[in-house]
Amino acid sequence: MARKIEIDNMVTVGSLATELDLPATKLITELFKNGIMVTINEKIDIDTASILVDELGLEVELAPRQIPASEISKPTQSQRQNPKLEPRPPVVAVMGHVDHGKTSLLDKIRSSNVVAGEAGGITQHISAYQVERKDRKITFLDTPGHEAFAAIREHGAVLTDLAIIVVAADDGLKPQTLEAIRFATKAGVKMVFAANKIDKEGANIDRLKQQLAEQNLLPEDWGGQTIVVPVSAKTGEGVDKLLDMVLLVADLEGLEADSHGPAEGLVIEAHMEKGLGPVATAMIQQGVLNQGDFLVAGSVYAKVKVLNDSRGQEIKSAGPSTPVQISGFKSLPEFGDSFHVVANEKEAKAQSMANVKSDAHSSNMTSTEMLRIISRRTTVDELKVLIKADVQGSLASVIDSIKSIDNDEISTRIVGSGVGNINENDVRTAAASGAIIYGFNLTLPPATKRLATENNVSVRLFKIIYELLDDIRAELENMLSPELVTTELGTLKVKGIFKTTKTEVIAGGEVLKGTLRSPAKARVIRDKQEIAKVEVTGLKRGPQDASEVQEGELCGIDLVTENRLQLEEGDRLELYTEELKDRKL
Repeated sequence: MARKIEIDNMVTVGSLATELDLPATKLITELFKNGIMVTINEKIDIDTASILVDELGLEVELAPRQIPASEISKPTQSQRQNPKLEPRPPVVAVMGHVDHGKTSLLDKIRSSNVVAGEAGGITQHISAYQVERKDRKITFLDTPGHEAFAAIREHGAVLTDLAIIVVAADDGLKPQTLEAIRFATKAGVKMVFAANKIDKEGANIDRLKQQLAEQNLLPEDWGGQTIVVPVSAKTGEGVDKLLDMVLLVADLEGLEADSHGPAEGLVIEAHMEKGLGPVATAMIQQGVLNQGDFLVAGSVYAKVKVLNDSRGQEIKSAGPSTPVQISGFKSLPEFGDSFHVVANEKEAKAQSMANVKSDAHSSNMTSTEMLRIISRRTTVDELKVLIKADVQGSLASVIDSIKSIDNDEISTRIVGSGVGNINENDVRTAAASGAIIYGFNLTLPPATKRLATENNVSVRLFKIIYELLDDIRAELENMLSPELVTTELGTLKVKGIFKTTKTEVIAGGEVLKGTLRSPAKARVIRDKQEIAKVEVTGLKRGPQDASEVQEGELCGIDLVTENRLQLEEGDRLELYTEELKDRKL
């Protein structure tokens, strides 16, 4: 009978080895054999651990360690007792192409809203801060501009109510500008375009507006709804008008939050700071966060020892839409983790242990990844989606089009669909099934967006059907196992053998066809039969090393073998390369 062992939902390789009475190297070796590189301190989930136990043939049943339900209850917005909703500041993401002046514009906004001497004290790691305009606060979320940070920028758009897209008036729309527009559209946030560098020679606002119109973003003065504000980060011209437009859009959105209950929010940055240890920058979405509160963020918890505002000034408490810097974490939380305040340290510790955070960018191995590597593909993979559209006809068109993308290896399963705006029930359904929500010709209410963020549910909004289908196609292609592509290089006829050992052969010959390259693989052919496969580790043209040898030339060749190979004169070596390539539908 199988021995039963209780483990945490996420367990390090070292801890699992201890529970199984095995050396950690045995587990690491088994994972390594299947192409999974881990260290003794990296975590795997309980499903992955169970697969590993089966692979090793152990008579062990793994079960999750039980934690009393009373200790893992998480307060959610729907459970708040009589929430007192009040207007809150808008959270604004600032995006744009490299060199279009985004940083300069943000510096101008900050410098005009802080007292003398304060700007230099802004904490370097803080990427979110508040400014005031007409006795009202606006929260800015800075986002990296280079394409290498595209994933962070996309996540940044999800956190926000409104996006300022900075475009150089003398340069127009660029690839990263279009990328930022797509991210903001997916996140369901309103956009205001800041036409920067209007003081520069060559600035052409009309050309920019024409480019926006071509992207189905018709400017207001051309009869559309897209706001374009000319600004100069250098002189400050138009900056006040830009802030006024942000407040106007916020008023139209009717942004509200509970400003009295326990705090909930999102981690937008985390780093180690000398003297403070793990420090997180977080955005409060609901309630009030106080010094001394206990909070849980994913699989870590903290007692708030120091609470700073965006200028690095220590504060006692902070309310909704306020970016804060928190020290007191036991270890670094993950970017994008939701956090909430709990009653005491015992509860915080229990909840953090119970929370399993599956981060796509984490090195921790999940059961899905391991199953794909070990078991390969035995069943059809499914992409789960929930579809909402503005009218029934559009819904039917989207669903029919999605079904046409499926093939024998991957498919799309629609877990729900309907007409009308995306609501909180849709988010709960998607969270329970692990589905992506797609909306066609719809908007995303602020409350629904907050719930989606808290539950790590991806909500993607589109106005053009082919863009929606392209997104689904891209998700399906990510699920396809890579294709092994073999490229034939050339053939060498062996004319002499100079050295033979158990694992190495050095020979010489003539290239009959093609071009030989190193490194490569080779098939050894004798009397039209393949007798072995070897690795080509080097080529020589005379005494000199060569990276490639052409047809008709003589060369030496170094071969590495798994078993002793008795190569003979007259044998042929067919050289080739193999590489894994992503597949397309």
